[in-house]
Amino acid sequence: MNHKKEKSKVHTWWEILVVSTKLGLTSFGGPIAHLGYFHEEYVRRKKWINEKSYADLVALSQFLPGPASSQVGIGIGVLRGGVLGGVLSFLGFTLPSIFVLILFALFMQTTGVELTGWIHGLKLVAVAIVAHAIIGMAKNLTPDLKRKAIALLALVVTLLWHTLAAQVGIILLAACLGYVMYKHQDNHVKSEMSFPLSRRFGIICLSLFVGLLLLLPLVRELTSIQWIDMFDRFYRSGSMVFGGGHVVLPLLEREFVPTGLVSEEAFLAGYGVTQAVPGPLFTFAAYLGATMNGWLGGLMATVAIFLPAFLLILGAIPFWDQLRRNPKVNGALMGVNAAVVGLLLSAFYQPIWISAVFEPIDFALVAILFSMLVYWKLPPWVIVVTGAICGAIVSAL
Repeated sequence: MNHKKEKSKVHTWWEILVVSTKLGLTSFGGPIAHLGYFHEEYVRRKKWINEKSYADLVALSQFLPGPASSQVGIGIGVLRGGVLGGVLSFLGFTLPSIFVLILFALFMQTTGVELTGWIHGLKLVAVAIVAHAIIGMAKNLTPDLKRKAIALLALVVTLLWHTLAAQVGIILLAACLGYVMYKHQDNHVKSEMSFPLSRRFGIICLSLFVGLLLLLPLVRELTSIQWIDMFDRFYRSGSMVFGGGHVVLPLLEREFVPTGLVSEEAFLAGYGVTQAVPGPLFTFAAYLGATMNGWLGGLMATVAIFLPAFLLILGAIPFWDQLRRNPKVNGALMGVNAAVVGLLLSAFYQPIWISAVFEPIDFALVAILFSMLVYWKLPPWVIVVTGAICGAIVSAL
């Protein structure tokens, strides 16, 4: 029996790594698009997590600093295979882009190859993927007029005030509205989640997060070791990001360009390539680290910038899993989930739609890709390859 259990665990861990690596190779378009890819793979295809649990996990990630899509992926990995499952989910989703960006930093210091055509095609893929995700999530998360109104409020506010403060504020307001509207309502959608993490483990992770944030600057000042200095800069940047991966770019720019650790030209070149690779935008740190200290610097920078997100999601999950069973907390989450639909709609328009659809041919390609995904049920990687090829062809005409 023990041998069979161990074999089953190994099979589960291997499956997590394979599926997350496939997502790491094909998930283009930024954090909002990543959530769409995750929804398609983990909720619709694999059914590892139900609609409500996925939405709750997304809602939790909105409250925590760090890359939301990576934290959602880690959470699903933990749900499926424990802490090691979370690590494997993270590695699979992240390593492909890390590998490409470190290679670019080492061997291609200038963007000599013209990539505009297929990059544009990948942006169109993101439009189709996110549209599909929004339709599915809206159907399940805004079934009544009250939640539709919350989603509409979130959409209008974040479109008119495109700031981080507006996004955080509308999430908090939606939580309050959900609490007031649904605190006495029983939620009949059962959650099948049971995270194998204890509250003690969560406290350890949260304590480690705070301890590193406070101690690393002191150790850096006392030792003046370059590697500790670099680790502190990336860790601090990863600890202060709310609102998605794009927000980390100005933080990293202030840490490394004015100090002369990375030239402005190298910084911008790496940023351009980061937009072209799949996976989380936080992997830009791998490029910067490799630019400064070779492949080892790239790996250390990656660990440093993702470590806060990892500690926070592992630390928050045990408490969140218990709190969300409370009807009042569940009511607040219902409001937040409705707001997430509005936030997705807002992000669908800006930046996804307005940065991708310029001409009638762009809209036509989006319609084709959307139909391939929704009606013909083709795998996401087929949609990605098709979009890239079509983008390159249209650009060449």
